[in-house]
Amino acid sequence: MVSEAVAHRQTLLAYQPVMRASNHSKVAFYEGLIRVLDPTGRVIPAREFMPAIEDTELGREIDVLALRMGLQSLRQNPGLRLAINMSARSIGFSAWNKMLHRHLKQDPTLGERLILEITEGSAMQVPELVVDFMDELQPHGVCFALDDFGAGYTAIRYFKDFYFDILKIDGQFVRGIAGNPDNRAITAALLSIAVHFDMLTVAENVESAADAALLTEMGVDCLQGYFFSAPTTQPAWLPKAHAQAG
Repeated sequence: MVSEAVAHRQTLLAYQPVMRASNHSKVAFYEGLIRVLDPTGRVIPAREFMPAIEDTELGREIDVLALRMGLQSLRQNPGLRLAINMSARSIGFSAWNKMLHRHLKQDPTLGERLILEITEGSAMQVPELVVDFMDELQPHGVCFALDDFGAGYTAIRYFKDFYFDILKIDGQFVRGIAGNPDNRAITAALLSIAVHFDMLTVAENVESAADAALLTEMGVDCLQGYFFSAPTTQPAWLPKAHAQAG
């Protein structure tokens, strides 16, 4: 299904706002989440297919399409700041790399509004490659987010080498945190790591007012989840023609 969708460009991005904890009505940035359309036109989220293809050539092609659509949105919306997911394996994928550098050269302002998200598990597969890639893109102003932090096995010793600007706390520690003392303790520990390394923090999968209030009180910088908004393929700022399949 994914192969067919890629071949026929039946892909699109769904955009979810990441809100400022200091003002729950203010968007800090958006995350662009890849979606594919099945033969019936149903929108299929990444969690349904990425685990099966993440380490394959098809996974790299999905990363290329997500990056292309994200960069197009940035060019069409000068006030937009956008995070796009990538696998560390895409760093060595020629088509992905060439597209990124071509757009950064064509419009130098894109880098300052682009956030590249790499999952904890993916980053730790090739940490030296990730560090070199970050070092290369720093002059362009590109930000890097460590996604799903706490879900994998990040070696803390790499934090002094990595250039992650944003740390996203995995949703398993966020959901229901207002009523879970263990998750509060774990989240507090993750926050202390972020503070030490001067990283902005985002709590993922915020699903209730109680959780949002507690996370704000704990000092999380930004909040993301269905409590604020579900991902949408047609945000108000996106021209309708470009909200269709890519």
